Amino acid sequence: MAKVRFLAMGKSWEAVVPLGTNLLEAARGVDAPEGSACGGVCACSTCHVYVREGRGLLSEAEEGEDDILDKAFDVRLSSRLGCQATVEREGEVVVEITTESLDAFYNEHPDHADPRDAPHASEPA
Repeated sequence: MAKVRFLAMGKSWEAVVPLGTNLLEAARGVDAPEGSACGGVCACSTCHVYVREGRGLLSEAEEGEDDILDKAFDVRLSSRLGCQATVEREGEVVVEITTESLDAFYNEHPDHADPRDAPHASEPA
Protein backbone atom coordinates (compact mmCIF):
# COMPACT_ATOMS: atom_id res chain seq x y z
CA MET A 1 0.00 0.00 0.00
CA ALA A 2 1.03 3.57 -0.61
CA LYS A 3 -0.22 6.95 0.54
CA VAL A 4 -1.08 9.64 -2.02
CA ARG A 5 -1.74 13.17 -0.82
CA PHE A 6 -3.38 15.69 -3.15
CA LEU A 7 -2.98 19.43 -2.60
CA ALA A 8 -5.13 22.19 -4.08
CA MET A 9 -6.68 25.48 -2.98
CA GLY A 10 -5.12 25.21 0.49
CA LYS A 11 -6.78 21.82 1.08
CA SER A 12 -5.46 18.29 1.25
CA TRP A 13 -6.96 14.90 0.37
CA GLU A 14 -5.26 11.67 1.41
CA ALA A 15 -5.68 8.25 -0.18
CA VAL A 16 -4.19 4.90 0.80
CA VAL A 17 -4.03 2.81 -2.36
CA PRO A 18 -2.73 -0.57 -3.47
CA LEU A 19 0.30 -0.65 -5.74
CA GLY A 20 -0.77 -0.44 -9.39
CA THR A 21 -3.24 2.40 -8.76
CA ASN A 22 -2.79 5.50 -10.90
CA LEU A 23 -3.01 9.00 -9.44
CA LEU A 24 -6.34 9.73 -11.14
CA GLU A 25 -7.91 6.61 -9.60
CA ALA A 26 -6.52 7.63 -6.21
CA ALA A 27 -7.98 11.14 -6.60
CA ARG A 28 -11.40 9.76 -7.54
CA GLY A 29 -11.34 7.53 -4.47
CA VAL A 30 -11.12 10.51 -2.11
CA ASP A 31 -13.10 13.04 -4.19
CA ALA A 32 -10.03 15.19 -4.88
CA PRO A 33 -10.87 17.62 -7.71
CA GLU A 34 -8.62 16.25 -10.46
CA GLY A 35 -9.99 16.67 -13.98
CA SER A 36 -10.42 13.82 -16.45
CA ALA A 37 -12.24 15.04 -19.55
CA CYS A 38 -11.15 12.00 -21.61
CA GLY A 39 -12.04 9.54 -18.86
CA GLY A 40 -8.43 8.72 -18.09
CA VAL A 41 -7.27 7.28 -21.42
CA CYS A 42 -4.32 9.66 -22.06
CA ALA A 43 -6.17 11.68 -24.71
CA CYS A 44 -6.19 15.07 -22.97
CA SER A 45 -4.15 16.89 -20.33
CA THR A 46 -6.89 17.66 -17.81
CA CYS A 47 -5.48 15.29 -15.16
CA HIS A 48 -2.17 17.23 -15.17
CA VAL A 49 -0.53 17.32 -11.73
CA TYR A 50 2.82 18.33 -10.25
CA VAL A 51 4.58 15.61 -8.27
CA ARG A 52 6.08 17.35 -5.24
CA GLU A 53 7.34 14.25 -3.41
CA GLY A 54 7.70 10.57 -4.19
CA ARG A 55 8.38 10.75 -7.93
CA GLY A 56 10.57 7.66 -7.62
CA LEU A 57 7.58 5.65 -6.38
CA LEU A 58 5.74 6.19 -9.67
CA SER A 59 5.99 4.51 -13.05
CA GLU A 60 8.20 6.20 -15.63
CA ALA A 61 6.51 8.54 -18.11
CA GLU A 62 6.15 6.99 -21.55
CA GLU A 63 6.22 8.72 -24.93
CA GLY A 64 2.42 8.96 -25.21
CA GLU A 65 2.20 10.79 -21.90
CA ASP A 66 4.95 13.18 -22.93
CA ASP A 67 3.10 13.88 -26.20
CA ILE A 68 -0.08 14.81 -24.33
CA LEU A 69 1.84 16.89 -21.76
CA ASP A 70 3.10 18.96 -24.68
CA LYS A 71 -0.49 20.25 -24.93
CA ALA A 72 -0.82 21.07 -21.23
CA PHE A 73 -0.46 24.49 -19.59
CA ASP A 74 2.49 25.42 -17.35
CA VAL A 75 4.36 22.13 -17.79
CA ARG A 76 7.23 21.67 -15.36
CA LEU A 77 9.85 19.00 -14.73
CA SER A 78 7.52 17.61 -12.03
CA SER A 79 4.50 17.37 -14.38
CA ARG A 80 2.69 14.07 -14.83
CA LEU A 81 -0.70 12.97 -16.10
CA GLY A 82 -2.66 11.41 -13.27
CA CYS A 83 -4.10 8.75 -15.56
CA GLN A 84 -0.61 7.56 -16.53
CA ALA A 85 1.40 7.89 -13.31
CA THR A 86 0.99 4.56 -11.51
CA VAL A 87 2.13 3.97 -7.94
CA GLU A 88 4.67 1.15 -8.17
CA ARG A 89 6.36 1.24 -4.76
CA GLU A 90 5.26 1.73 -1.16
CA GLY A 91 5.73 5.12 0.42
CA GLU A 92 4.17 8.57 0.16
CA VAL A 93 3.48 10.55 -2.99
CA VAL A 94 2.48 14.20 -2.73
CA VAL A 95 0.94 15.87 -5.78
CA GLU A 96 -0.40 19.33 -6.47
CA ILE A 97 -3.46 19.47 -8.70
CA THR A 98 -2.84 22.10 -11.38
CA THR A 99 -5.12 25.01 -12.15
CA GLU A 100 -5.78 23.41 -15.54
CA SER A 101 -6.98 20.24 -13.83
CA LEU A 102 -9.11 22.14 -11.31
CA ASP A 103 -10.75 24.11 -14.12
CA ALA A 104 -11.53 20.89 -15.97
CA PHE A 105 -12.90 19.17 -12.86
CA TYR A 106 -15.34 21.97 -12.01
CA ASN A 107 -16.39 22.28 -15.68
CA GLU A 108 -16.99 18.52 -15.79
CA HIS A 109 -18.85 18.48 -12.45
CA PRO A 110 -21.26 21.42 -12.30
CA ASP A 111 -22.91 19.75 -9.30
CA HIS A 112 -19.74 20.47 -7.28
CA ALA A 113 -19.52 24.10 -6.17
CA ASP A 114 -16.19 25.60 -7.18
CA PRO A 115 -14.77 27.11 -3.97
CA ARG A 116 -12.66 29.46 -6.06
CA ASP A 117 -15.89 31.24 -7.05
CA ALA A 118 -16.88 31.97 -3.42
CA PRO A 119 -16.88 35.68 -2.52
CA HIS A 120 -13.98 36.77 -0.32
CA ALA A 121 -14.68 38.13 3.14
CA SER A 122 -13.84 41.64 1.97
CA GLU A 123 -16.31 41.45 -0.94
CA PRO A 124 -20.04 41.99 -0.48
CA ALA A 125 -22.07 38.81 -0.91
